[in-house]
Amino acid sequence: MKKLLLSIFAVAALGFSTQAQTEKGKIMLGGNLAFDSQKSDAANAKANTSFEIVPSVGYFVADNIAVGTGIGYSYDKNVGTTKSEAFVVSPFGRYYTNISDQFKFFGQLAVPMQFGSAHAVDAQGDEGAKLGNSTQIGVALSPGFAFFPSKKIGIELALNGLSYTNYRVQDANDNDVKGAGYDNVSFGTNFFAPKLGIQFHF
Repeated sequence: MKKLLLSIFAVAALGFSTQAQTEKGKIMLGGNLAFDSQKSDAANAKANTSFEIVPSVGYFVADNIAVGTGIGYSYDKNVGTTKSEAFVVSPFGRYYTNISDQFKFFGQLAVPMQFGSAHAVDAQGDEGAKLGNSTQIGVALSPGFAFFPSKKIGIELALNGLSYTNYRVQDANDNDVKGAGYDNVSFGTNFFAPKLGIQFHF
């Protein structure tokens, strides 16, 4: 009987520890950091570079279900086309499921929005004149993994999933700059450009 009670207690404790970080009423604070640099094989080629940092806050409206938003900064330079710098707002919803006591899988649906400016960039990577103000709105569904070394800290690795992006650049007269905008749908994961994040759970 004593062994049975101890076993029940151990199972209950395990269940509590796997839910403690993501139970209803909890708050998570943290963010994501992403960096990507790609260079072609051509002689003297300059690298395309992108960088993004987005601190975030979320609230668990139910066990394993969180809603929140991120606010941050984005930089994207493509040699031969444009360079953009933008203010980022990214509301999201997230669902966690347990893998083990310290590991969780999550899926996240986000609506990232960016508002900034765009400049021309020549083939040598030098920045030119301002093209106009840029606006980017998208929808992204992405998977990720969270490792919890303690009940209050989660280290996350998020991967690209399914996403749609609408990007526009408008001049001073609110006209679209020809060749600067695009619509893009992508599916698949780039394992060489993950987003690494740290979340604090309270």
